[in-house]
Amino acid sequence: MWLVEDADTRIYMLGSMHALPAGTDWNKGKVAAVVASADELMLELSPQQLAGAGDVFRTLAPRSAPLAMAKRLPPRALAGYRAIEAGGDFGGDRLDDWAVLVLMGQRVAEQADLTPADGVESRLTAAFRKAGKPISGLESAQTQLMTFETLDASTQRLLLTRAAENSAGAVQDVRAMAAAWSRGDTDALAKIINEDVDRVPAARKAIITDRNRRWSAWITTRMEQPGTVLMAVGAGHLVGADAVPAMLTAEGYRVTRVQ
Repeated sequence: MWLVEDADTRIYMLGSMHALPAGTDWNKGKVAAVVASADELMLELSPQQLAGAGDVFRTLAPRSAPLAMAKRLPPRALAGYRAIEAGGDFGGDRLDDWAVLVLMGQRVAEQADLTPADGVESRLTAAFRKAGKPISGLESAQTQLMTFETLDASTQRLLLTRAAENSAGAVQDVRAMAAAWSRGDTDALAKIINEDVDRVPAARKAIITDRNRRWSAWITTRMEQPGTVLMAVGAGHLVGADAVPAMLTAEGYRVTRVQ
């Protein structure tokens, strides 16, 4: 968790895990104090947008015409895809590459025993609702998913192929990421998160860098209003050279890691 502040505004940036193992105890110490003191919560998606994200996905995900996965993926990648799909058919032949990638990620999280119900956003939403404090979102579900939908076809295929080829170690990687997050190891977290996406520059720009730039701009605007805000976004957006804290520091703000 990082803090950017001026005379009358504090914005805490909490790197979240969208899904976690049951019983993960993170809402304590400084984090718990911020949760209690913040006037409002800012997430990637508001609870209302998150609730409608499935419908948006089902609208955007279908291909204009089916294409068999066997025609999309080379043998090693296809074998990896089939291993993940063994838990239940994705209907991947009828979906865009990015949508198959999203479903694969969800399946891997399930296999790693991570669930959104135990994730940071779910518990923060419950806490702020109980306290009667406002909860907003930086993006709409449409905007977030269009980030993937508008990736060029070759970038989508490369991301899907790499994920399928590396599927054998995916569960271990997800568990390692959750463990690094739990102990606050930002270097290990950045390495795990960035290892694949760094090899696909167009994807990194769209999924990470451009969104970080927009969120940094939101923070600089919000700094003009007094109050205390807790902004919780995926931890990958807060670690690395193009992370939100790094962007704010480059703009002259004093950013401090507080947890």
